[in-house]
Amino acid sequence: MNADKLKEKKMAQKTKLKHADITEKILHVFFKKVYHQLGYGFLEKVYENAMALELRQMGLKVEQQAPINVYYGNAIVGVYYADLVVQDAVLVELKAAKTIDPAHEAQLLNYLRATPYEVGLLLNFGPKASFKRLSFDNHRKKTKTWQPKSTNSI
Repeated sequence: MNADKLKEKKMAQKTKLKHADITEKILHVFFKKVYHQLGYGFLEKVYENAMALELRQMGLKVEQQAPINVYYGNAIVGVYYADLVVQDAVLVELKAAKTIDPAHEAQLLNYLRATPYEVGLLLNFGPKASFKRLSFDNHRKKTKTWQPKSTNSI
């Protein structure tokens, strides 16, 4: 068993991570299926399609390139397209880089901040498969930038 996967499994058992059942399935598909078969060197879209195919075959609901409006007050100031949203619960960002860069982690954290999703996986199809799991509970988010502000608010 991959050391990262083993570490994730032990952490999930110890602390009961939010959506651990879903993230475990996603990581299984990432390490044991898609990366094992395709390896390193394709564009992100190839990995996205393969991940979606495998996750759907497991019976999971998967939305590719899910549009997410980002609001500033009542105005839409941007649209983010999530690579994958699994079971309406886990946001998955895919990379095909040499390593996971801190900028990739910051990007995923901002996506979590700007959406109602609380758990995100950053999957890197680099020379060595790697991942990061981030979470951002909705009650800790200062603003709900995925929805327009109420007209009653000041």
